[in-house]
Amino acid sequence: MPIQLHQNLNLIALLIIGSFVADIHLSWVDIVLVLAFTLFIEHLFLFFNPHRTFYLSYSSLSTAVGVIVLMYSSELWIYFVVVALGLFQKHFLTINKRHFFNPSNFALMMALLLFYDDAHMVLGQLGDELWLGVLTFVVALAILIRVDRWIISLAFVLFYLGLQYILVVSYDPVMLFQEVYHRFYSVTFTLFIYFMLTDPAVTPVKWQMQILFAFLVAFVSVLLDRVYGFRVQHLFMSVFLFSMFVPLFEIEIRFKDFIKVVLILFLVMSVIMFIEIQEPYYFEMQG
Repeated sequence: MPIQLHQNLNLIALLIIGSFVADIHLSWVDIVLVLAFTLFIEHLFLFFNPHRTFYLSYSSLSTAVGVIVLMYSSELWIYFVVVALGLFQKHFLTINKRHFFNPSNFALMMALLLFYDDAHMVLGQLGDELWLGVLTFVVALAILIRVDRWIISLAFVLFYLGLQYILVVSYDPVMLFQEVYHRFYSVTFTLFIYFMLTDPAVTPVKWQMQILFAFLVAFVSVLLDRVYGFRVQHLFMSVFLFSMFVPLFEIEIRFKDFIKVVLILFLVMSVIMFIEIQEPYYFEMQG
């Protein structure tokens, strides 16, 4: 079975299970509409993308599932807009036919940038049932081994726990380490670690660089927690920042692309700074 099909079947299966046993915000009618729109816009971009041959694509469904389970909004059209933006950058914000950002991550960052008051990041929509967490781990591990990205998830968990203890818990007399590892009870949080964080298209190939990537993502997200307090968006911000550097070390950058790279880096930093100065909201772990 192709890896992308394998991953999409896993994610859709988890979404279906979660809709029955957890607290998925969208109704099944809305979910089907988002998935159908995602397939439509993916093929529309494929049709207009001069660098790719038009074909029947299903890989974009993982983008839709990621947005559905990690974002809460009462406005369905916001899901359409951010999914379209996530897929747009995959097709057209590229260098040597390689995109910079995980489409789900890019979509969530655009939701925070454009619809901060109406689109919130949550980590509770798939609940915290142990059996569902174990099932998620099993189906994710099968994918991570196939794409050789299991080191990223393992390294991130170890670095995240260690850095949270050193940089956050040790400095806050009322903060308990239990509050940190309790986040791993959230199935959605582990889904982020297993799937979004390990996207092969925007993560390093060599295992040494994978460990470095995991450390940097963990360090910046924890550092933001240390300064601003825990916010779910810090995880997405950190992935958003470091994903853009991965292609730069693995492809040959032509001089004419240098300006594009500098501009993208400027935009990334501007987006992060703009989002971080917004008023925080306080139901990030709930669905």
